[in-house]
Amino acid sequence: MSERSYLEEISIRNLGIIEQSELDLGRGLNVLTGETGAGKTMILTALALVLGGKSDSALVRHGSDRLVATAQFSVTANSQEKLDEIGAETDGSSLIVTRTVNSDGKSKASCGGVTVPAGTLADVTEPLIEIHGQSANAQIVKPARQRELLDRFGGSTIAKAISEYQEIYGQYLELKERIKAMKASANKRDGEIAELEEFLAAWSKLKAVRDEASSVEDEIKRLSSVEDLRIASSGALSALDAEDSGALNLLHSARRFLDAAKGKDSRLEEIAERVAESLFILDDASSDLASYATGLEADPDRLDFLQNRKAEISLFIKRWGGAGSLDEELLLLAAKAKSGKEAIADLKGGDDRLAELESDLAKVKKSLLLSAQSLTKARSAAAVSLSTSVTHEIQALSMPHTKFFVEVSSPDYGSALKESDFTNLGCDEITMQIQGQIDGPKIALGKGASGGEMSRIMLGLEVVIAQSHPVGTYIFDEVDAGVGGKAAIEVGKRLHALAQNAQVIVVTHLPQVAAWADTHFVVRKSSDGSVVQSGVSKLAQSERVEEIARMLAGLEESSSAREHAAELLAMRG
Repeated sequence: MSERSYLEEISIRNLGIIEQSELDLGRGLNVLTGETGAGKTMILTALALVLGGKSDSALVRHGSDRLVATAQFSVTANSQEKLDEIGAETDGSSLIVTRTVNSDGKSKASCGGVTVPAGTLADVTEPLIEIHGQSANAQIVKPARQRELLDRFGGSTIAKAISEYQEIYGQYLELKERIKAMKASANKRDGEIAELEEFLAAWSKLKAVRDEASSVEDEIKRLSSVEDLRIASSGALSALDAEDSGALNLLHSARRFLDAAKGKDSRLEEIAERVAESLFILDDASSDLASYATGLEADPDRLDFLQNRKAEISLFIKRWGGAGSLDEELLLLAAKAKSGKEAIADLKGGDDRLAELESDLAKVKKSLLLSAQSLTKARSAAAVSLSTSVTHEIQALSMPHTKFFVEVSSPDYGSALKESDFTNLGCDEITMQIQGQIDGPKIALGKGASGGEMSRIMLGLEVVIAQSHPVGTYIFDEVDAGVGGKAAIEVGKRLHALAQNAQVIVVTHLPQVAAWADTHFVVRKSSDGSVVQSGVSKLAQSERVEEIARMLAGLEESSSAREHAAELLAMRG
């Protein structure tokens, strides 16, 4: 298994204007370029399908019956448990995920050779890839997503604080539910106590043991069929031991014949060994049959006892159990009996018991409050660090006066907190804001930034977070929207930095970004308007100069553009 997951290959057939294409992706920065309408985004569409995205018959290439999108991932050992749950198989560390969409809109998905629902693909691949496009920019304005990003940045410190908080929160909810149940059952307390006591008395009298029902049933079958079993075992024993025609005597005779030729042919020796082995096996079986037949006795009293016991168990389960098998119901009733005394104590304790539980709840709530404060403290420290680091990144992305802030808001822990203040993830609300100019107002993310600025802020965030909590593969679409000049170079530089910790795939129209690629693909549209098998190709270094020159000048032949392209490529050193 690899240390970190990454996308090894994408294969596409009959998707949009793409007839057939394959991309062998590298581990660093992978860039996709090409003319407008050449099909660059179709590659991301294919990937979205194998990640469990919504299928659409409109994606199927005109004149084709179906599209097929396949991705091959190198996965880590951490993914194995989830893959084992669905029965998916890997070839070494490689996992193959396939999605087909028919022209009638029906789709199929497979993961590691196993047919699965599309939703399962999303579950399996969610930790492997993070896609950033317009939808990702829309997601980041949501408080839940902002909290998730801060918690990811905080790493093990916040993870530990959340784990400790959730353990206490679980105890708190359990006690609250128990108190609620006690209050709700106050009116029917006496009836419940009487029924539980009757059940426990009957259970104690029954003295059932685990798997007793099936054991009794098996013994009844044997004792009810003693004569049939005697005939079967005696007949079999006779067939083995009969003096003239018994199998053992015949095998002994065969062995003597073979022994007479011992040492004369190795092939016959092998056959003789198998005959001897069969003789030993049948001899053991004969002894066992003789012992079995001897010990086979009718026992009417025991049979009568067992039938009565079966009836007793059946009647008990009919009275107290459900419709499952007898052994399953006995297990459930055993669990009920185990907790029965405590349930009766809860019911009989009345107000005193309720007061005791409410006292326990107050103690747990105090611990919960302290745990929530610790989580807030850990988040606040991480928020300061994240704010500083992201501000540094986005200022380098030609937003020199912009500052990034992560605010952690929590209730006043010194006052009485409301029930709604506590959630499974603590008491904090996370807000990400930007300040566009010195002394300017802080504005919520998404309200004070253009599309291009939002893309750069997202990039800055991922570069920072990837250093401590990297996803295997990041995919950026339109990360360079509204960007040009020096800012474009900085976007490329930051994508290159992110690619030091993870695989990065970028669709771009900017030569300043493409120049930073470790692996460069170009998508070319053929003259008839379709992208054929050779339409997506990996560029050699010399070809990259030509492609970046085309992106710079829009011309196939431009010496000045080629010189500029060579300069851009030289930035990587």
